[in-house]
Amino acid sequence: MEQQAPQDHDRPDQATRAFRRRVFYIPGYDPIHPRRYRELYRKEGTDQARICGYDLALTPKTTKGPYGWHVNGQFDGRATESDVEVLVWSDIVRESMSNTIPATYLQLVRTAWAYIGSGALFRLMKLRKGPMIAALYPIVFLLVQLLAALLVAGLAAALVSRFGHWAAGLLAGAAVLVLALRWFRSIDNKTYAYYLMHDYAFSALSGGANPPGLEARMAEFRAAIRAALDQDFDEVLVVGHSSGAHVGVSILSDLIRGGLPLHRPALAFLSLGQVVPMVSFLPGAHRLRADLRYLSARDDLTWVDVTAPGDGCAFALCDPVAVTGVAPANQRWPLVLSAAFTQTLTPARWKELRWRFFRLHFQYLCAFDALTGADGEYDYFRITAGPQTLAARYRDRAPSGSRITRAVNRHTSLT
Repeated sequence: MEQQAPQDHDRPDQATRAFRRRVFYIPGYDPIHPRRYRELYRKEGTDQARICGYDLALTPKTTKGPYGWHVNGQFDGRATESDVEVLVWSDIVRESMSNTIPATYLQLVRTAWAYIGSGALFRLMKLRKGPMIAALYPIVFLLVQLLAALLVAGLAAALVSRFGHWAAGLLAGAAVLVLALRWFRSIDNKTYAYYLMHDYAFSALSGGANPPGLEARMAEFRAAIRAALDQDFDEVLVVGHSSGAHVGVSILSDLIRGGLPLHRPALAFLSLGQVVPMVSFLPGAHRLRADLRYLSARDDLTWVDVTAPGDGCAFALCDPVAVTGVAPANQRWPLVLSAAFTQTLTPARWKELRWRFFRLHFQYLCAFDALTGADGEYDYFRITAGPQTLAARYRDRAPSGSRITRAVNRHTSLT
């Protein structure tokens, strides 16, 4: 499969004027306030600039939008300006996580059945074991918590019944059960069992379709990106991380279907740590599969997909279009690349992060302390704040030789 980038949008005054970029960052399933992404960018960008020898400076945002920041850069004598906006849907995430404890356990049963009953679970296991372990973890851990709570409650009930009335024992057992389950939930910021359960249930309970609230928010995101294409930027770059990758696929597909301005900035899509198969393998994900097929053949944009085998939460090096089974004959995107954590992080840093699975899932947005500054390397800050478009940066780059393209999905219908 040959993958080529479209012509870059260079300008005659490129060497003298500041390179201007608009970046739209789509987070994954994350309830945290978007200020976290600004602070992450500031801290990690400072480290990457020091390692690679360029300059970055963050200032308040200069564009409309709910949350963002402005970046001034100097790369080998070339000035750059990037306006970064976080496309916020954390409120939708928080609302979806507001279930009671009994509702979460019902959600567990329904989500497990959505993947097992549809056959998606067994197909997904043929791709990467890491994300499947991550998917099974909340189910197993929540069941362990329930069994532990029942055991403690049973002991409390037996003890009270021995020295008092059996009814008092039942009440004591019920109270201990509730307290134990509430305690387990209170420490979820360390175990992530409830968080991951809500994450996987978000799309699974609708069979892979987007909830109506998210669809409405995606329309707002699309309008913001479309407005940027009418402005004087060299590049409009959409970045989708984790679940934000498949959200970005649908937003950009709708954007292109609606028509793009004739004279516009270069349009690019960078998907990071994608978990697309977790949704596209479900029977009701007709929209996502149609969007994957559509976007993969377009010459209106450049789409680069970056993952790493060291990220156990992502479908590393899996071509999301091909493995879903919807690749058209003229597929040109995405260009699948590896962030190669074992090569781009020093041995000491890799040893420090290797078993911190959730932290590694965000490494794509962080500094790599073994980078040399070569053009072909993955450097999030050069991509989002440097003087090259995504198309120019990876114009001659071949896809990763370890990428997985075999179609294993059972559900491939588009309507």
